Amino acid sequence: MKRILPFLIILVVLAVAIGSALYLTRVTPGSPTANTATASQSPATAPQRPAPIKGLPGAEPAHTEGPANAPVQLEEFGDFQCPPCGIFHPVLEQMHKEFGDKLRITFREFPLVPAHQHAVAAASAAEAAGLQGKFWEMHKQIYDHQGDWKDKPDVGPIFESYAKEIGLEIERWKKDAGSEQVAQRIFLDGRRGHSMGVRGTPTLFMNGREVPFETLIVAEKLRVAIQNELAAVGSGQ
Repeated sequence: MKRILPFLIILVVLAVAIGSALYLTRVTPGSPTANTATASQSPATAPQRPAPIKGLPGAEPAHTEGPANAPVQLEEFGDFQCPPCGIFHPVLEQMHKEFGDKLRITFREFPLVPAHQHAVAAASAAEAAGLQGKFWEMHKQIYDHQGDWKDKPDVGPIFESYAKEIGLEIERWKKDAGSEQVAQRIFLDGRRGHSMGVRGTPTLFMNGREVPFETLIVAEKLRVAIQNELAAVGSGQ
């Protein structure tokens, strides 16, 4: 089973990878086809917000930052080798600092293969760190240094150096990185993303509604989106 699960991961996200080139043209929550308001509505009628997307369960426990009762719940589907994900990473870090306990951030694994040859290895490295309680530390190392490893032929020693830097038990980490448990977590996150219509990375859901891609990589746009959501749920700032 250990040998089969990584291939299952690849099969699950392969269809997604094929559609990733069309990512920027996909329907977003603000587009006419996604909006629940119809063309017959009068101009004075405020458009309704689209219903939150539920989707299938992902890996549990999920990797989260922030209180469970935060008014704004952000769920990111990311690929560690994806360049736009690398750009989005510091933007989301900045939002976390600015909004504090008003945000709860969940990260879901969504490696795009075969387009990104090291995506599964990076996800496995982070998930194995998570089994020692240091997912977010490895998450940060991998994203902060994405440019150092993304084009290397062998990323194993590089990820191992990150594991040492954050104080992991190395032999346990190496064993866990290739384990069925880690492969299953990646598979479940990928399945959840696929069930929610994710076709590329980064994809972000805010309280269950997809955030337009162009909002993600500009801090000011994402800040406004979060402020608007806080106002919508009655939390203010």
